[in-house]
Amino acid sequence: MSVLKVIEVLGSSTVSFEDAVKNVINEASKTVKNIKSVYVKDTQVTVNNNQIAEYRVNTKVCFGIMDT
Repeated sequence: MSVLKVIEVLGSSTVSFEDAVKNVINEASKTVKNIKSVYVKDTQVTVNNNQIAEYRVNTKVCFGIMDT
């Protein structure tokens, strides 16, 4: 039987939502191994001078628990 763990990770980018998700994966993978999927729970943007300044994502990162 496979057991998975889920953590919540927030990410951001000045480029796009897709880039913000890529940043989540890149940063999470530095300390979390065996990432299986990323669920985007929520999105938002910050605005500066009527322009999008930053794209933000609230994600759930799912990964397998390694046997020791």
